[in-house]
Amino acid sequence: MEHRYLGNSGLKISEITYGNWLTHGSQVENDTATKCVHAALDAGISTFDTADVYANTVAEQVLGDALKGQRRESLEIFTKVYFPTGPKGHNDTGLSRKHIMESINGSLSRLGTDYVDLYQAHRYDYETPLEETMQAFADLVRAGKVLYIGVSEWNADQLRAAHHLARDLGIQLVSNQPQYNMLWRVIESQVVPTSRELGISQVVWSPIAQGVLTGKYKLGQPVPEGSRATDEKGGGAESIKNRYLNDETLTAVAKLEPIAADLGLTMAQLAIAWVLANDNVATALVGASRPEQVESNVAASGVKLDAEVLARIDDALGDRPVTDPSKTKSPETRIV
Repeated sequence: MEHRYLGNSGLKISEITYGNWLTHGSQVENDTATKCVHAALDAGISTFDTADVYANTVAEQVLGDALKGQRRESLEIFTKVYFPTGPKGHNDTGLSRKHIMESINGSLSRLGTDYVDLYQAHRYDYETPLEETMQAFADLVRAGKVLYIGVSEWNADQLRAAHHLARDLGIQLVSNQPQYNMLWRVIESQVVPTSRELGISQVVWSPIAQGVLTGKYKLGQPVPEGSRATDEKGGGAESIKNRYLNDETLTAVAKLEPIAADLGLTMAQLAIAWVLANDNVATALVGASRPEQVESNVAASGVKLDAEVLARIDDALGDRPVTDPSKTKSPETRIV
């Protein structure tokens, strides 16, 4: 496992991070989730990402239980705040000082730790002054509950404004967590150049496009049973169907198979290596419902794709990747 610096900081994280968005507390049983976490540790993953909203706080609890007994100093634990949790009352959402302060205490308790390495604003909150949000984050850093600050799915202007406030408050905004993969490239034209300028890294989610880039979905064939596209409970099924499960995209993805084969990689490994080829990406988040998935995905660490391979991938996908920067956005009103 290779490690990279997170933003313009001295913090190193594993270039593949174990994330538990759609698995822990919803798709898989707790004992299987624990086995997946232990497989990640055995494979050299030191960085773990979760959020209080995942399975309405249960995912944090499962991850905390799975990490019990590990040396805390050898781990980097990330979580997030914004989306509604608990009974979903009028202050149980957003980035107000009240919600942030209450949420971090709940997250720390569930994760079984005194601090998190990275605390991320899960979306931008248009209903709370950014100054209030950043001041609350600064207070958490000074209280020792949080080491670094990050955000998720913020656009270039929002990143710039938050970075300016963070600098004035004497804290470090080091990361943004966007969706990014071969088919979804909306951060490339604005978010990535701004992040490079400001010393912010990308912590990428969905590097395999929620399973589409594994090649499991075949043109003219039924959606595989048990796949994410059939999982209405876990979430994301409609997004996969609407965005990716069309003839043009599946035809393009199939053209990636010989490229992966030539490199001795699985399709998933190729997709993760492609994300890591972007020098503004610090880490790619991967989840798992079985330990062997972790072991396979970790093999993408250290894979270097040369310019010729990257050009072949672009040729194979043609016009299928989405690049519109306006698609990096947060809800205009808080989710309740």
